[in-house]
Amino acid sequence: MRFLTTIILLTATLALAACNNPRGGAGSGTDVIDPWGPGGAGGIGSTALGDPNDPTSVAYFNQRIGDRVHFVVDQSSLSPEGMATLRQQATWLNQNPHFAILIEGHADERGTREYNVALGARRANAVQEYLIQQGVGASRIRNVSYGKERPVEACAMQRCWDLNRRAVTVVSR
Repeated sequence: MRFLTTIILLTATLALAACNNPRGGAGSGTDVIDPWGPGGAGGIGSTALGDPNDPTSVAYFNQRIGDRVHFVVDQSSLSPEGMATLRQQATWLNQNPHFAILIEGHADERGTREYNVALGARRANAVQEYLIQQGVGASRIRNVSYGKERPVEACAMQRCWDLNRRAVTVVSR
């Protein structure tokens, strides 16, 4: 009887663990409000992010300001367009000090996993440093590199590679 109980508990645990998705089913990172990882409450849908017409909402940040900047192949230098987006992000973050952010660094599928994780980290760090220079408190910022593991779109075409070379700013309370 004890063996049967152990098997049932093990099966139930494995079944529950298989259901765990800390990104809440999100593919792009734009509809996740809990960026602090799997220990958090998980992701929530974009309808809970507020009204995109409300300048204090996460939806406004994501849709009107822009939650991501893109990079050139094998680079972590910010483009003028990226800096413009980050200046707007910094202004919004400075006006809404109750929000914290997670900066996700990403790379395209080319290159080794290790190389792309390091490149994603450099990209996230470049964004973090720029936002700090713009007055955003360092204690409000965390960063993580996903390398090539979380593509926006997976295909072996330039269009996909361009989309995947990015840093995404994920806002949370």
